[in-house]
Amino acid sequence: MEQQNEPITRLLDFSLMPIAKVLVMCALGAIMASPRINILTANTRKQLSKLVFTLFLPCLIFTKLGSAVTLQKMLEWWFIPVNVLLATILGCALGWLVAVIIKPPREFFNLTIVMIGVGNIGNIPLVLLGAVCRDDENPFGDPATCNAQSVAYISFGQWVGAVIAYTFVMRMLRPPKGDTTAIQECDLTEPLVIKINGQTAVVNPLEVPVVKDYPQLTAYAEDEWKDPAHNKVQESFILCQTRTDEKFLATLRSVMQPAINASILALVVGAIPFLKYLFLDDDGALFFLSDALNITGSAMVPCMMLVLGASLAKGPGASSLGMKTTVTITVVRLLVMPAIGLLVVEGADRLSLIPAQNKLFRFVLLLQHSMPSSILAGTVASIQGHGEKEISAVLFWEHICAVFTMTAWLVLFLNHLF
Repeated sequence: MEQQNEPITRLLDFSLMPIAKVLVMCALGAIMASPRINILTANTRKQLSKLVFTLFLPCLIFTKLGSAVTLQKMLEWWFIPVNVLLATILGCALGWLVAVIIKPPREFFNLTIVMIGVGNIGNIPLVLLGAVCRDDENPFGDPATCNAQSVAYISFGQWVGAVIAYTFVMRMLRPPKGDTTAIQECDLTEPLVIKINGQTAVVNPLEVPVVKDYPQLTAYAEDEWKDPAHNKVQESFILCQTRTDEKFLATLRSVMQPAINASILALVVGAIPFLKYLFLDDDGALFFLSDALNITGSAMVPCMMLVLGASLAKGPGASSLGMKTTVTITVVRLLVMPAIGLLVVEGADRLSLIPAQNKLFRFVLLLQHSMPSSILAGTVASIQGHGEKEISAVLFWEHICAVFTMTAWLVLFLNHLF
């Protein structure tokens, strides 16, 4: 009987301990944000988040991914980005079905699809696997190798998530056409709706030649458009045309985040033996640079968890999404999507699409299906000026519930793998 219970006890230990470590770090963040201490204020959290995503995370990705990857391994790991894409496609299809059935407020139909379909494939998996691999008796072997490999696997798929967030999610979370609180993304084939001093103005851009001919603006404004409101519309046309002309470049800049740049640089360095030896080998002339980056990157996990804990301590905030929709999104994202992911990974394994006997690889694939909704959705909503409060409320409840669901799924996944 003891021999049968021992592996179950170990599985529970390996599943519960990472969650417990995450909870402790989040609790510290909540304490630091409490009114009595008030160190992690809203502005401090914002600046610390910028530091995490601009410095700590790229440093961690470059050192771990660059050390682990080779050209041969890139070919072996091809299913990781495909798995992210499959998770998004299946999740969005399920999200559309859910939205059709539960009928959320019309302006949040696309938001419901996004929150079910697009998961957090980078930050939380990095934290969980870091906690798992730290244990000397972890089921994946040597702690240092486990940590380096897990970061490499996650980073290898992270660029797909960024592209999805700043293209598909950006489009899905655009404000409804009837929202006149701000100038919308421009379509020069449709009337432009703006708000001027509390009054709404509707104009067809194609009927105004100055939209396409900037040098005529001054003469046209002076001779024809004496009304200050019309001058404001002229300015709006310039903004509209500029945004249309620069849309591709703006999207590209959004996609090329520091973490993605670090991933690309790590892949280049890792694929070229000379560069890999120069920067990442212990005997390399420039190893001190990567070692310094590695030390800096180690601050990513604690800082991220402190910010998350401090944010959750403030509560879900106001939301117009409705309790039924919020609960449904949370249940489907945390319970249904992991089950679908298990079927996808099991099918890929049976078809020999993933490296044989690599249990850590399969574990990372499973985690990509099992996380709460992507935090980047909140960033995109903030950029678009639509649905920010609703997404924040959903993320709050998902992360609260994920403490229990992730523990259960970790037990199930480890039991399935071992």
